[in-house]
Amino acid sequence: MVTQGPPRIIAIANQKGGVGKTTTTLNLATALALTDRRVLVIDLDPQGNLTSGLGRKSQASEGRTVYEALTAESALEFGQFVVGTDVKGLSLVMADRSLTGAELEMVSMIARETRLRTLVRQLRDTYDYIFIDTPPSLGLLTLNGLVAADTVIIPLHSEYFALEGLADLVATVRRVRTSLNPQLEIEGVLLTMHDERTNLGQQVAREVREFFKEKVFETVIPRNIKLGEAPSHGIPAILYDKNSRGALAYLSVAKEILSRELQVNKTEENHG
Repeated sequence: MVTQGPPRIIAIANQKGGVGKTTTTLNLATALALTDRRVLVIDLDPQGNLTSGLGRKSQASEGRTVYEALTAESALEFGQFVVGTDVKGLSLVMADRSLTGAELEMVSMIARETRLRTLVRQLRDTYDYIFIDTPPSLGLLTLNGLVAADTVIIPLHSEYFALEGLADLVATVRRVRTSLNPQLEIEGVLLTMHDERTNLGQQVAREVREFFKEKVFETVIPRNIKLGEAPSHGIPAILYDKNSRGALAYLSVAKEILSRELQVNKTEENHG
């Protein structure tokens, strides 16, 4: 399948942990790579789960990671930090625990909020999609991810406290748009670990759709054991068990993203 539109940079963000950010990054990126897109994922989380989920944890301890790229005193060629994966068309910028110190080191640096954007722009035309997996905080690393991105996807756990703290993230997105990245938009809100059989799951989904309207993806990600098992094997769930409910759900989200992209391109062509 040919590229339908210009390259896009998408941050996956939510300051709450355990909502499926890395799982979403990993499987959405893989799903799009399977459509012959050129996809890059950037692990911006010191836990390095994205790197591990792609079977590159040992390589991160030996090779160059996003930490070195962000904290370098002089400009570097970001392409030298990109490594291949076992998924055709999918590349990775790795992370490990050393990234924990990056936020402290970057505080005194010039243009600290835009360091990732400067690096990512070097590779923008090399890929169709660049996904940035951010840590569970609203610190300097997540801020760098939002400043570098065109849009942000917010994974949201279908639980009682789902909307708690979300206002802070939305406010951060607005601040970034106002002062550092005027183009930043919310790509969508993705309900994860969803159990439609429960009244609570249905209620949370209803409230989220009322609040975010059409920004909420139609597809919801169900609770699925295969999504949890796959990372321990160093491969995405889509390849670990392509017929599992979790894998099929992420394939469906990828189709929604491609469909939205097609609609935007048609609108731009009509106005052009």
